Formats: sequence, C-alpha cells, structure tokens
Amino acid sequence: MFSGLCAFPLTPLHQQDFDEKAFIRILARLTDAGVDSLGILGSTGSYAYLSREQRRRVVQVAKAHAGSIPMMVGVGAIATNEVLRLVEDAQEAGADALLLPMMSYQPLSAEEIFAFYEEVCRHVSVPVCLYDNPRTTHVMLADELQGRIAALPAIASIKIPGLPAPQASERVAALRQHLPSRVTLGVSGDAWATAGLQAGCEAWYSVCGGLFPRCSLALVRAIRSGDVAQTAALNEASGPPMAML
Repeated sequence: MFSGLCAFPLTPLHQQDFDEKAFIRILARLTDAGVDSLGILGSTGSYAYLSREQRRRVVQVAKAHAGSIPMMVGVGAIATNEVLRLVEDAQEAGADALLLPMMSYQPLSAEEIFAFYEEVCRHVSVPVCLYDNPRTTHVMLADELQGRIAALPAIASIKIPGLPAPQASERVAALRQHLPSRVTLGVSGDAWATAGLQAGCEAWYSVCGGLFPRCSLALVRAIRSGDVAQTAALNEASGPPMAML
C-alpha cells in the first residue's frame, strides 16, 4: 500500500459540483495502467473546498471503480471533529488508508499537533499516512515531532516534500533517524520524484501519476531496477509536463 506509485487523480468539478463522469474516466486510465495505489482527495487539490457530502460521494465513486487497487483517502480539515467525521465517512466507503495533514487557522504547539494525531489515530481502523507539506498547510513539523507521531501504531507512512538530489539524500537520512523501521517515506513534488526515490523513498505520491500513469510507472520501475539510461530517458520525456505541474 505504501510503496511504488500512488497516483493522485484530479477531482474534476463542473459548475462547482463534483463531475462524476469525468472522474470515472480518469480512474479508468489509472486502473488500466495498473498503478500501485490511488490517492483520493489528496495533496494540494480542491478537496478542502468540498462539502462533507461531496467528499463522501467522491470516495464512494472511487471505490466503485478502483477494482483491486488499494485506495488512500485524504481526510484533512481545520477542526478535529470534522476530521473524525471524514474519517468515519472514508472508512465506511471502503478506504484502505487515510492521508492526514495537520491544518490549522491558528498556530499550534508541538504538543497540540501531537494530540491531534493521537486523537484521530484512536478512531481509525486503517493505516494512516502523515502528510508533511508546510507550504500548503502552514504547519511546520519538526523531525522529532514526526518521529513521535510516527510511533503511533496507526501511522504507516509519511508523505514528504521533494528536494533536489543532494539535499534529498540528506533529508531522507536525517528523517529516518527518528522513525520506526515499519514507517515508509513517500516523495511528493513530482519534479523531485527521481531524487526522492533514488534517495531511498519507498513511494511516490504523485499528481503526475494521476495524469500520466504509464510513464510514471515506468519511471518507478526503472529507478527500482537501477536502469540509469531508462531513468534518464523517462525524465527527459516527462520534463515538459513536470515543468507545467
């Protein structure tokens, strides 16, 4: 579940409402390609602007069309009680894992952030991926705090921001010092996917994978097999869409 390519499909909207038909077409491309997992309502997309009912419906449609591919669902919200409602909805709809960012209107202390994750993890029945993206959430998670959170039994992976090659290796090595061995790391920020995977990240949490699944899968496999020439060729071919994203 927390390794390989986790493709994050767009949540298409039409006249400010969820476009089910377009979403089903997007999902079909991902399932046909055989991505390793799906990231629904995740990352930096429009999920935060959808109502609870809309989010529930997105997950229901995704589950109906995911086939055998496991599905991770984003449950981020400002208020803890709203997060818990979204957790319940996602689990009832068949989520295989949850993507959990720390979102806040007011600045929070490390103890408050830890208490939030501890509380939510008490209510989950599926594994949780900690989402670290301060640029979007405006919440800074120190490595020591991520280590405390990762020690919670429900935490199975951490989605980290990508970095260029030299910094990526240093970042992965530094963070791993604080984590249980069972917790995987997944790189995000598609422009730095190769650097993150080569630095030791087990997963690629990818918007690009939701748009170009076959090319993204081929890149993951080339990196895993150590095929330097194929990795370089795929990176060159994917340069324009990566730059666009």
